[in-house]
Amino acid sequence: MIRRNGEHPVEKRENMRGGNGTVEITALEKELLPAQCRLFSKIVLRPGCSIGVHEHTGEAEMFYFASGEGTVTDDGVKIAVKAGDSMTTPSGHTHGVENTGSEDLVIIAAIARD
Repeated sequence: MIRRNGEHPVEKRENMRGGNGTVEITALEKELLPAQCRLFSKIVLRPGCSIGVHEHTGEAEMFYFASGEGTVTDDGVKIAVKAGDSMTTPSGHTHGVENTGSEDLVIIAAIARD
């Protein structure tokens, strides 16, 4: 099934997971996700916005940084990221992400249940 640009549901979350600012989440697929997949979305963090550090339990989250730059906190360690980088947070581990750049940080994210 094809979803055209503009047909994807968009949600805005304030202070997501204790982070700063507004996070925009565009569901790239919502209705036809396989049972083991909980999320497949584009996440946009404007400059200065963040998703607070949180733990994943019983699932893993994968990020592909499509554009922009920022800092991730990966199990307590801060690491700079930029377009083209990716990361995986397995079950039992923590992560957070902050846009430290001057343009939007765009992330393609998927969450898969264990």
